[in-house]
Amino acid sequence: MKLTRQDFPQDFVFGAATAAYQIEGHSFGGAGSTHWDTFSATPGNVVGCENGAIACDHYHRMDADLDLLRNAGMDAYRFSTSWARVLPEGRGTPNQEGLDFYDRLVDGCLARGLKPFQTLYHWEMPSALADLGGWTNPDVADWMADYAEVITRRIGDRVHSIATLNEPWCVSYLSHFLGHHAPGQRDIRATARAMHHVNLAHGRTMTRLRDLGQDNCGIVLNFEATEPASDSAADRAAAATQDATHNRWFIEAVTRGNYPQEALAGLEPHMPQGWQDHMREISQPIDFLGVNYYTRGLIGAAEDGAPWPGTRQIAGPLPKTQMDWEIYPEGLHRTLTRMTRDYVGNLPIFVTENGMAWPEEPDHADDARTDFIDRHLQAMHGAVNDGVNLQGFFYWSLLDNYEWAFGYEKRFGLVHVDFDTLDRTPKSSYHALKSAIARQDHS
Repeated sequence: MKLTRQDFPQDFVFGAATAAYQIEGHSFGGAGSTHWDTFSATPGNVVGCENGAIACDHYHRMDADLDLLRNAGMDAYRFSTSWARVLPEGRGTPNQEGLDFYDRLVDGCLARGLKPFQTLYHWEMPSALADLGGWTNPDVADWMADYAEVITRRIGDRVHSIATLNEPWCVSYLSHFLGHHAPGQRDIRATARAMHHVNLAHGRTMTRLRDLGQDNCGIVLNFEATEPASDSAADRAAAATQDATHNRWFIEAVTRGNYPQEALAGLEPHMPQGWQDHMREISQPIDFLGVNYYTRGLIGAAEDGAPWPGTRQIAGPLPKTQMDWEIYPEGLHRTLTRMTRDYVGNLPIFVTENGMAWPEEPDHADDARTDFIDRHLQAMHGAVNDGVNLQGFFYWSLLDNYEWAFGYEKRFGLVHVDFDTLDRTPKSSYHALKSAIARQDHS
């Protein structure tokens, strides 16, 4: 890699990220059912109807996985705590086995010199709450705040930071309008309500965390580099709508207390009554912004007469990952500078996810991933030089894992997982990143 740790600010944090349902194994330790268990059991939703029952068996292999982080010279570990593991019914009596597991996880991080970066919600809605409407039910904000209080009272004294939610666009729009993720709806009313309630849950959870005395709290949002497919007025308008629903809806709610008009044009008739009254709580101060970035979106106008949003995704010409996503590091630089310029000023920003899926190669060669990381590190370096208060980078993901609707087919990991034996083998990208972030001995 062209860049090393020495090219970044002195306290810059390097780490890797995972998510509970994708690695832990949800059939152990008293965890409750989630809407991903039922979504994946419905034919046609997930490749091979695969689920997270075993996943990477991180529940039983946690110490070895934390060793992989330490041995790579990482500074931090970004993980999520599973709502359904902490509260199997979503509310009520906590699962002591689950709380004990996260206790051990945080202590294991600290024992290895790793800062624990916690995410409260990474997509595993307890089935009992999904039965009540999940993210379409306005009570979800209080349900989530209650869950946050239970887990924070157990580990909040030792975590380095807390993010309320991971990628609320995926939680709401991808899941309720496009139907690609659990609960798999395609309904604009459900979408509008989920898109607002996920923001309200962030605000209500922030209120609860502040009441508990927590600092270093924020949110993790996913961004694409949205561009019109051509210079036509129709394509530019379509790209503006896509940018509003995908990129601007959540960051503007959190930092400005409003929603973009291009999105409200389609969603406002379906929004919950009195939504405007929630915006003050939603937009209370955060301590950091997490940015997840993978690719760009080339957007064209749909055919004449198509209903809102009137957009269509255009295949771009650039090289693509195993997910068929264009490799576009320039979009990361653009996203980071845009966040600083338009939304958060000098607030600390972390790249909380960036990575690529790539097929298995013989002997775990991984040159394409190494190049991907190197090019995106250069984009981050350029953003720092342009004044972005970027304080860290977490590669997605430490391990090959359960990639949601794609099952176990898409491999994002620095570490190969054999899903028959569950053996872990670091790939060449793991070793390249380890070398790049190695600390220099100045003695």
